[in-house]
Amino acid sequence: MMMNRRAFSAALVAGAAATLLSSRGMAATSAPVKARNVVLAHGLFADGSCWTEVIARLQAAGLNATAVQNPLTTLPEAVAAVTRVLDRQDGPTVLVGHSFSGMLVTEAGVHPNVSALVYVAARAPDAGEDYTALAKSFPTPPASAGIVFDGDEGRLSEAAFLSDFAGDLPEAKAKVLYAVQQPFQKALLTGKTTQAAWRSKPSWYAVSTEDRTINPDLERFMAKRMGAKTIEVKSSHLSLISHPDEITRLILEAGGQNTD
Repeated sequence: MMMNRRAFSAALVAGAAATLLSSRGMAATSAPVKARNVVLAHGLFADGSCWTEVIARLQAAGLNATAVQNPLTTLPEAVAAVTRVLDRQDGPTVLVGHSFSGMLVTEAGVHPNVSALVYVAARAPDAGEDYTALAKSFPTPPASAGIVFDGDEGRLSEAAFLSDFAGDLPEAKAKVLYAVQQPFQKALLTGKTTQAAWRSKPSWYAVSTEDRTINPDLERFMAKRMGAKTIEVKSSHLSLISHPDEITRLILEAGGQNTD
């Protein structure tokens, strides 16, 4: 009996996972390097302020935290913004990315200052991989239908932002986040990573189980493929805001900090 398209795609993904099993990234099994620095990168439909809840907790734990302002223009320019911040860090640094900025973590994470990678409901492509093609192997998340363009500039509609991006936040808070949403350029979505830092750096991943922006099963697939230490958070795409304690603990663990 012939497979339908969905079953065939799922089989391809499963086969890819099996093939990569022996060469995937370093599982977070040994004791993490102790880091005092954390660099955080934001994705689409946001700016650096989306990390404020996590930053406050990292600072309370005695860590130096810096949020990158992703220009959301092209992938090389966004990677360069992260790299400039990494250059300024003194010693081992945990590099954290949310959503689209998993692309930046994957590319810039090879930086010598980076001791560990943390992906928060984030893209985690392999080197040269077409992420869009990978994502099409899974059901399309609802937020995709809410992206609107003004020429080459894209953003998320207010209705989609409130229901599909920040669905577990109080409406008033979600509207504030919507107000600081930064538009992205279409060119940003065409970039492909040239390297995969998760193949050489220990990695952690936080799956958002109620995610309507990236399919949760796609998140699970990427986390498993990289051999990441994985947690699941009953959250919308914005777990870094709705569940900052869980996300902070994961970052502290990646940084070799005592989380007891």
